[in-house]
Amino acid sequence: MAKSSSEYPDERIVDKCYQELVAGYLASNHRKKTDVIDRAFRFAREAHRGVRRRSGEPYILHPIAVARIVSAEMGLGSTSICAALLHDVVEDTEYTISDIEHLFGRKIAEIVEGLTKISGGIFGDRASAQAENFRKLLLTMSKDIRVVLIKMADRLHNMRTLGSMAPAKQYKIAGETLYIYAPLAHRLGLFAIKTELEDLAFRYEHPDEYERISSLLKQGEAGREKVYADFSTPIMARLNEMGLHYEAKARVKSVYSIWRKMHTKHVPFEEVYDLYAMRIIFDLPDGEEDKEKEMCYRVYAALTDLYRPHPERIRDWVAVPKANGYQALHVTLMGPDGNWIEVQIRSRRMDEIAEKGFAAHWKYKIGADVEEESELNVWLRTIKDILDDPDPNAIDFLDTLKLNLFSSEIVVFTPSGELLTLPAGATVLDVAYTLHSDLGNKCIAGKVNHALVPLSHQLNSGDQVEVLTSQSQTPKAEWLNFLATAKAKTRLRKELRREQQPLIDDGKRIFDKFLADNAITLNNDVMTKILGTYHVANSDELYLRLGSGEASIDDYLNAETSSTARKLISRLLKLGSMGRKRKAKSVSEPEVEIPAEINRRETYVLRSNEKGRNFVFCDCCRPLPGDNAVMGFISDSGAVALHTLACPQAQVLKAGYGQRILAVKWEETLSGKFPASILIEGIDRHGILSELTREISTAMGIDIRRLNIEARGEVFTCDLDVLVAAAADVEMLTRAVLKIKGVKKAERVA
Repeated sequence: MAKSSSEYPDERIVDKCYQELVAGYLASNHRKKTDVIDRAFRFAREAHRGVRRRSGEPYILHPIAVARIVSAEMGLGSTSICAALLHDVVEDTEYTISDIEHLFGRKIAEIVEGLTKISGGIFGDRASAQAENFRKLLLTMSKDIRVVLIKMADRLHNMRTLGSMAPAKQYKIAGETLYIYAPLAHRLGLFAIKTELEDLAFRYEHPDEYERISSLLKQGEAGREKVYADFSTPIMARLNEMGLHYEAKARVKSVYSIWRKMHTKHVPFEEVYDLYAMRIIFDLPDGEEDKEKEMCYRVYAALTDLYRPHPERIRDWVAVPKANGYQALHVTLMGPDGNWIEVQIRSRRMDEIAEKGFAAHWKYKIGADVEEESELNVWLRTIKDILDDPDPNAIDFLDTLKLNLFSSEIVVFTPSGELLTLPAGATVLDVAYTLHSDLGNKCIAGKVNHALVPLSHQLNSGDQVEVLTSQSQTPKAEWLNFLATAKAKTRLRKELRREQQPLIDDGKRIFDKFLADNAITLNNDVMTKILGTYHVANSDELYLRLGSGEASIDDYLNAETSSTARKLISRLLKLGSMGRKRKAKSVSEPEVEIPAEINRRETYVLRSNEKGRNFVFCDCCRPLPGDNAVMGFISDSGAVALHTLACPQAQVLKAGYGQRILAVKWEETLSGKFPASILIEGIDRHGILSELTREISTAMGIDIRRLNIEARGEVFTCDLDVLVAAAADVEMLTRAVLKIKGVKKAERVA
C-alpha cells in the first residue's frame, strides 16, 4: 500500500460502488439505518484519501467491497456494514478506537478493535506470527461473532484481488486460506464462501490444473444438462402434482473439489462421476413454517417412488442438524442412465442457513442476541478449550485447531440421553474429555451400546457411550495417537505438561549445565542439530528425556560413541564461523549451497550442476525439475527446501511460516539426476517383470534404483524408484509402461 500525492482520480467509481452497497442493504429485511452507514463511509473515505492498493485502485474500494460481502453475501446489518467500512482505519491511519467509539458508538468500536487486533501485532519472521493472529481471531469470537464474519469477508475480497501480489505472497495467502480460512468458513456454515475461497486458492497455486479442469467442465456442460433434464423432469412433475412451491437446480461440483477427488482417489477427470447434485428448495405458506420436517420427508417419499435410493447414502440432517446449524435431507438416487445422483432437500430457511451459516440467523432472529445461538456457543466453548492451552507449539496449535474445523461428524448419546456431536473417528476417550477433563484423565474403558470396549474404540453415529473411570489411572502420552477432537487433545496435552513440567525443568538444568561447562553458546542452528541427534521434535521433548533419565548427555560423550554431542556441537560451531556460504555434504547427496542472502520478493532460481545445488528436496513430496507447482521454504539452517504446493506439509508451512516461503523457478540449464517413485498396477502374467525392466532400463535408458513387485491372485503391484533428469522423463516413462500388455495404471507418487 503506497500513498499517492494526487487526490482520487475517479470519485465517480467510488460513489457508484458505495451506492450499490446501499441499494443492496435497502433491499434486505434489516432496519433501514442508512444515516450511520453514510457517516461511516464518508469518515473512511476521508481517512483513506490519497491511499492506493497494490493494484493501483483507491484503497477505499476495499472496505466498500468487504461491506458489500458482509451485507449481500452474509446478510448482516448496519452495525456490521459500518464496522466493515471502518475495519482498516485504526490500523492504517492516525485515528484511534476512542475516535471510532465517540463517532459511531461502543458496539461498532468493539468490532473494529477486534479486527484491528487480528491484523496487528506483526512478529517479524517468527514462525508463530500466523498462528498468533489466528489465536486472536478466535478469541474475538467469544465477544462478537461478527468480528470473525467480517474477517472472512475481508479475506474473501483479498483472495478475489490476489493477482496484484508477488508470487511468494500469493502462495502464503493462498496457503493460509486453504489451511485455515476455508475450513473456518465451513465450520461457520458459510458454504458459498468456503467454496469460493477454495477455488481461488487453487487457482493461484495450480493455475494450469485450474484452467484444465474448468475447460473440461465447460466442454461437458451440454451433456450434463441433458442428463440433468432427463433425471429432473419426472421429479418436477411429481412435485407439481403435490402443489409444492419450490426451486430446483443443479449444483455443479467446484473445480477444487474435483481436483481434490482426482488427487486423493488417483482417478482421471473422466472417472469423477458425481460432478453435480440436484437441490430442491421449497417454500412453505405463511404460518406453516413448523411443517418443514414433514415436507422434507414428503418430498423424500415422492423421490423414492420414482427412483431407487442408495441405502448407505442417505443423510438426515433435518432431525439432527450439523454443529454449524446445517439442516437438509440428502438422498442418492439411481438415475435413468444408471448413474447415482445426489438430491438435497431443503426449505428456504434451511438453504439460507446452509449458504450463509450463522450469519443467516440474523435474518430469522433480528434483534436476537448472539448468545442465544446454542450451536455457536457449543463450538465457541471448544475453541476456548484450545486457546486455554498455555504454551502450544505454533504448528501444533494450527493442527489442533484444524482438527475440528473440517471434519465429518457423528452423533452419539450418553446414558442419560445427552446428544454429543463429534468428528468422525472419535473414540471413547474423546467422549470422556468432551464431558470433563477429569473424566478423560481417569478414563480406563467404556461401554458402547452396553458392551465393554477399550478407551481407543472408535464410535459410530447413534452409539450410546458410557465412560468408565478409575482413580488410579493417569494420562498417557500415547493417548494422543487415537484422539480425534481438538478439545480432547488440548486437555490431554495440558495435563501431560502439568505432570511433566518438573522433569522438563530438571532436564533443562542438566542441559544448561552441559553448555556452561563446555563454554558453548547456543543458537538455532546448533539446537536444530542437537534435536536431530536425540531424535526429538522440540526442546521440551529433549529436556523431558534428560530429566526423566531416558537419555543422558554422558551417553553421547562415551569414548566408544562415534558421534558425540560435544564433537557435534564443536563441529557446528566451526561450521558457523565459516559464514553463511558454508556447504553441507552427505554421502548420497550432492553438495548443497546455503545462500548468503535471499531476496524474498524475487523469484528464487533453482540451480543444479556438477558442483552442487542451491536447494534440497523434501522426502514428503519429492518434486522434480519441470514441476510447475513448487515452492521454496527457508529452513532453520538457511537452505532452500523444495515442496510441491499440494504437499500436506507445504500447506502447514504456508499457514504457519508464511514469511519463509519463496516463489521459485527452475534454471533452464539444470543438470543432474533426481529420484522419483512410480506405482504400476495391472493384470499379472508370465514375463511381465522382464518386459517392464527392459522397457525402462534398456529402451529408455532410465536408471532403476529399486523395484518391488508383488502379485496377489491375478493382479500385480509394482513399486519402482528411478533416477531421472526431469518430471517430463517420468511422464514419458508412464506413457511407455501403459503400452505394455496387462498394465492398467502407471503414475508418479510422492
